[in-house]
Amino acid sequence: MSATERCDAVIVGGGPAGSTLARALVRAGASVTVLDKRTFPRDKTCAGWITPAVIGGLGLDLEEYRRRGRVLQPIHGFRVARMGAAPLHNDHGPAPVSYAIRRCEFDHFLLARSGAELRTGTPLESLARDGRDWIVNGTLRTPLVIGAGGHFCPVARALGADLGRSEAVVGAQEFEVLMTPQQAERSPVRGDTPQLYFCADLAGYAWVVRKGDWLNVGIGRRGPRELAGHLERFLAAMVRDGVLEPDLARARPNGHAYLLYPDAARPLAADGALLVGDAAGLAYPESGEGIRPAVESALLAATTILACSGNYANGALAPYAEAVAQRFGVRKKPADAPAPRSGALEQFAAALLMRTRWFTREIVTRRWFLHEHVAPLAA
Repeated sequence: MSATERCDAVIVGGGPAGSTLARALVRAGASVTVLDKRTFPRDKTCAGWITPAVIGGLGLDLEEYRRRGRVLQPIHGFRVARMGAAPLHNDHGPAPVSYAIRRCEFDHFLLARSGAELRTGTPLESLARDGRDWIVNGTLRTPLVIGAGGHFCPVARALGADLGRSEAVVGAQEFEVLMTPQQAERSPVRGDTPQLYFCADLAGYAWVVRKGDWLNVGIGRRGPRELAGHLERFLAAMVRDGVLEPDLARARPNGHAYLLYPDAARPLAADGALLVGDAAGLAYPESGEGIRPAVESALLAATTILACSGNYANGALAPYAEAVAQRFGVRKKPADAPAPRSGALEQFAAALLMRTRWFTREIVTRRWFLHEHVAPLAA
């Protein structure tokens, strides 16, 4: 292959942001190549559920998705607690408010249906400017490069992001294990009711999510310091309380890092380049959820790109950053600002609120995790 091989856009990263943008551009007639250093299906650290807003944004046919045995577990409620306290069970009614999915299946499905040329198992090794074009890996010429490769996306680095240095990151660890039929029968964890446990210092939360016979357990906290110890103590509590069997709690966790939207200061656009999803630092600050912001940022990026009519100068791509600010709010804190620590009064108030059904249902689940107060974007 020579550097004269050309396409309309190269997307680096095949997760939900990259595949959603690729599909939108392909359907508009563009030639799109997606690079990803991993081969698919691949694991992704995530509790793993999607809301109706995500389903609508993706134009997802649930019956089509269920084919071939993909996990799609309806969620009707949540159990919410502050660690050390008894959880409150909030039932949200007969209509599912979310669906638990396995990210290895979900991401693979979205990427396969994108219609783009897929180059998985292919990392971004070089990115050079040549006039108005980019030369990707020395072999592919394109006027537009999109970074969709998560927190450590190399396109974000090329645009000036200080990856992992001055950024205030959230660290997460989780594992997803297949229970034996006997373990599944004994497990008290309900598939339609994820369990959320907030840390006493309010710096993060842990979760237990059942997806059929699969069990996903993890924790996410502002700052990765001593994260393994926090997970170890949480797992010990879950074993002690009979939520997890000891064998399941010994599974080896995977790690992940991401930016919360208010804390991120990454540039979203440059000449011939955009960042979407976790590469742009768009996770919701209260829940850390990244799937909906990833999908919606891709839809916003597609609108901007298609309006450019091939002119991808920084000024022409600026409406994307404006649309992100309008959608997710204006970032107010510099990237290196430490996350505010909750004091004794805030922790005491949180302990009281977490004992009330109204707060855990209306604020924690409906607002922080489901974002029902925000109208969805259409595919």
